[in-house]
Amino acid sequence: MRVLVADDHPMWRDAVARDLEDAGFDVVGIADDGPSAVRRTIATRPDVLVLDLNLPGLRGDEVCVALAEAALPTRVLILSASAEQQDVLEAVKSGASGYLVKSAAREEFIDAVHATAAGKAVFTPGLAGLVLGEFRRLAASPSAPTSDPALQLTPRETEVLLLVATGLSYKEIATELFISHRTVQNHVQSTLNKLQLHNRVQLVRYALAHGLDAPQPPQG
Repeated sequence: MRVLVADDHPMWRDAVARDLEDAGFDVVGIADDGPSAVRRTIATRPDVLVLDLNLPGLRGDEVCVALAEAALPTRVLILSASAEQQDVLEAVKSGASGYLVKSAAREEFIDAVHATAAGKAVFTPGLAGLVLGEFRRLAASPSAPTSDPALQLTPRETEVLLLVATGLSYKEIATELFISHRTVQNHVQSTLNKLQLHNRVQLVRYALAHGLDAPQPPQG
């Protein structure tokens, strides 16, 4: 698995690269600012870009936008000292697959890189709740969209979509909703088809951009 690391602090960047190499990843390059992160990602096309948010030249979210415009298959995992809600939301809106704070344990970081490469939405515990809260705030806004493909979704599909967006696995969603793993997979595939999306990460971005809200469970 090929990874590129972008961070403007040499000691931190080199330590992250060593941890990745020790875990069996192929570190194909490093970058110390936003423009070089874009150039080297385009040149090497890694599976995952581990990206600091506060880079000189271009911020991490701006790097994400540039890479999205280049239509690269590379997935981006933000690794930042900031746990501010606005930073998290801007990163996800800009195309990041996940967001991990730098206080995370080494094992948690390595697992997050694996999960990001597999197309999963990865958040430091607690940050997924911030994203879900933003969904609900947008849904309550008077400017929330009224003609939207999401209106084609059933209440259960919307519920599953929001749980996917918070980073839960299919197994965890099945346990939460008291349904089978296969049923969760079917709901996700149906949602992808209706919204003309291709993977779980795109579902996260869609939900955040459109302010979907989960239906309330029936009483009794």
